[in-house]
Amino acid sequence: MGWIGLDLGTQSVRAVLADSKGRVLSRATRPLTSRREGVRHEQDPQSWLTAVDAVLAEVGTANVDGIAICSTSGTFLLTDRSGRPVTPALMYDDARAAARRDEIVDADPERWATSMQPTWALPKILDLDLTDRQVVHSADFVAAHLVGHAVATDTSHALKTGYDLIADAWPTAAFDKLGLPIAAFPEVVRPGTELGRTSQGIPVFAGMTDGCAAQIAAGALAPGAWNSVLGTTLVLKGVSDRLLSDPTGAVYSHRHPDGGWLPGGASSTGAGLLSELLPGADLNALDSAARSLGPIHAVTYPLTKSGERFPFVAPQAERFTLGRTPDDLHTYTAILQGVAFLERLAFEHLQSLGADPVRSVSLTGGATRSGYWNQLRADVLGVPVELPAVPDPAYGMAVLAASGGTDLTGTARELVRVDRVLEPRGDRLDTLYGEFVAELDRRGYRG
Repeated sequence: MGWIGLDLGTQSVRAVLADSKGRVLSRATRPLTSRREGVRHEQDPQSWLTAVDAVLAEVGTANVDGIAICSTSGTFLLTDRSGRPVTPALMYDDARAAARRDEIVDADPERWATSMQPTWALPKILDLDLTDRQVVHSADFVAAHLVGHAVATDTSHALKTGYDLIADAWPTAAFDKLGLPIAAFPEVVRPGTELGRTSQGIPVFAGMTDGCAAQIAAGALAPGAWNSVLGTTLVLKGVSDRLLSDPTGAVYSHRHPDGGWLPGGASSTGAGLLSELLPGADLNALDSAARSLGPIHAVTYPLTKSGERFPFVAPQAERFTLGRTPDDLHTYTAILQGVAFLERLAFEHLQSLGADPVRSVSLTGGATRSGYWNQLRADVLGVPVELPAVPDPAYGMAVLAASGGTDLTGTARELVRVDRVLEPRGDRLDTLYGEFVAELDRRGYRG
């Protein structure tokens, strides 16, 4: 008995095969390439299928009871009626149609004035000819390949395409105003719904976006438990019994497969700044040295590009540093502290909207390789942080497949294991944190 999770990332496709005790039996990965030109970002959808076939062959599909797929939130393509691609995949961060956002908001201001972001899928769809075409998210395209026919999408992948999660329907009146034919959009089902079966008879279940998949892998599926994914950028996901309304538009929510909501947001800050400001540096050596240096009275607002999305929306935001960073070690430490401060500010913003108090935070993403950073984040947040044993989004999809669309929270409780728990120490760097927030306000970034 086992389940496979597939993760269609930006740089690779990954597969994880897990058993009923939560053990990883095998893994596989294949690289992907992208085309970037200015604000445009595309991939070849055929490359996903080639990579998926390769990783499934490597992990093996004998005695597998289910497969689920996650992909980057907002990535889509158009196909013809037979399912053949007629466009490249337009990626989650492609901003070619940013100018169309206002037109979408004008079609339904109450719905989209504070939620629609310029890089979401819907502004890009507005620029495309949908005649005899179908909008297909990346996970749906791969699922259709596996089962041999077109499939429904899920509520998670449909969010940035404009799906109304409250009404559980496409907003037909708004689409009519925008000239978007409803027939071009897929049926939508709940994550965990069976979409079809492979030629081997393996069920393929509707998945979720990669941020939600990481949250499942971290087991953060009950109110008060949060998942913080720190890689190139910072993404926070949590749980709320009720929908959080954010007038700033920084926070948006997915549907929890078990009921309720998964609020969170994606920042433009993160570990990506380390490679930009410290090219070629030995980050492991810097991490060891930072332990001895300890906290410093300097902090960098660690934007990887201009503009911020979360925990506030500020298109004009730029990176800055408070205090002195005379060498690589101080630069490194200031960046780490800046990310920890943004994380703390994000949780404060979420709680101001009515989210449950933070009880624990599961840390996932590539930055968890830094033991010093993990402890620093626990200290600044002032709550325990947990390091899951298998933090991969692909593993989260294996857990979702194992749930079969029933009691995902209980299934995760059985399959997700915590490797370590780091308790917060005394120093939350409150003085420097206050100076950092004051500087954000002085620059007008928080509205």
